[in-house]
Amino acid sequence: MHIFQGILVVFLGYLIGSIPFGFLIVRLRTGKDVTQVESGRTGGTNVMRAAGFWYGFATGILDILKAASTVWIARSIGAGVWVEVLAPTAAIIGHNYSIFLPEKKDGKIRLRGGAGGAATAGGALGLWAPSILIIFPVGLFIFFAVGYASVTTMSVALIAMVIFIIRAWLGLSPWQYILYGLLAEVLLIWALRPNIKRLIAGEERLHGWRAKGKVWGEGETRGE
Repeated sequence: MHIFQGILVVFLGYLIGSIPFGFLIVRLRTGKDVTQVESGRTGGTNVMRAAGFWYGFATGILDILKAASTVWIARSIGAGVWVEVLAPTAAIIGHNYSIFLPEKKDGKIRLRGGAGGAATAGGALGLWAPSILIIFPVGLFIFFAVGYASVTTMSVALIAMVIFIIRAWLGLSPWQYILYGLLAEVLLIWALRPNIKRLIAGEERLHGWRAKGKVWGEGETRGE
């Protein structure tokens, strides 16, 4: 019965993760289909492009909370540490491949969604709430310093993994939480394969300080 309960919670985690907040927000705000805008993803970054900063910000918060809630549900019913790890992992999968956003292309059906960065942060938040106070500022610094949103997204799981390695070493959290960071990193890398190819080719879009430096270096200064 305990195993069956755990399976149900993990499946529920996938369904909760599948809720496409970004798609719904853009549809209600602009009438657009966010999957047809820019990257086609439903996460906060693409929602910002489609509907504006605050709508993208709201999407990010909701995506964080939906993944965190899967851990809180698992913990509230005493489902065990493995379910606490697997439920938010399932939420990331649901976010990236939402059952509510099927698309038929070239005779094949695929599931649309995001890249999983906010959902990954949400899972870490659920496992240990103060982690968000580390992930957010470090991720923000990486975004502005490195200049690539995709690298920032992939760094979220890495930061979470480092946090849980340190906490496990200090005896403050189960070692299984480290596995959450590892699984999340694999999912993020898989979802961002097109971005990784552009990074290697030097074609990925720059943001942050590096983008400004590149523009100013080409003679487009603030005074001009």
